[in-house]
Amino acid sequence: MSEPSALHDPVKIGIVSISDRASSGVYEDKGLPALQDWLTRALHNPTTFESRLIPDEQDGISAALIELVNAGCCLVLTTGGTGPALRDVTPEATLAVAHKEMPGFGEQMRQISLKFVPTAILSRQVAVVRDQSLIINLPGQPKAIAETLEGLKDADGKQIVPGIFAAVPYCIDLIGGPYLETRDEVCKAFRPKSAVRATRPA
Repeated sequence: MSEPSALHDPVKIGIVSISDRASSGVYEDKGLPALQDWLTRALHNPTTFESRLIPDEQDGISAALIELVNAGCCLVLTTGGTGPALRDVTPEATLAVAHKEMPGFGEQMRQISLKFVPTAILSRQVAVVRDQSLIINLPGQPKAIAETLEGLKDADGKQIVPGIFAAVPYCIDLIGGPYLETRDEVCKAFRPKSAVRATRPA
């Protein structure tokens, strides 16, 4: 049973699915439900989601990211548009609004995906900080989204490769955001001992 949500900081998270075809109604978007489902399972925090479904247009993507940061989202996750195709411009749009680049996130996502497909080296996901928000580009497929966020586990549930989300809460601490608390069975967050908040009384 989870702890009462009143003990955890409320958070606002932006989720953005970037696809010409899904945004025009050609097919159903699966990225936004996948992001919201995973985050709801992973976090103890009461979470408000700001969602956007937009086409592969660089200026529009950058504008949506800025809007979500200005709306108070401490974390913005995008899905789609990170390959080498001509219409894949999510990384460029993300870098255009960056105050700081966080290359380790993209490096780790590619390492995880390479366990499954050699074409993972074609992915160009980036992560950046803008103001007090962390923005991360994720893969386009729901299965790959979950794998990169929570990492790889063996049959006994032991972590083999850490997912990127293990580092997200401490990153958000460092940039002045709310204190994210994860459910260990989904993704155990890592913080130095000095950064771990004492358990609040019930």
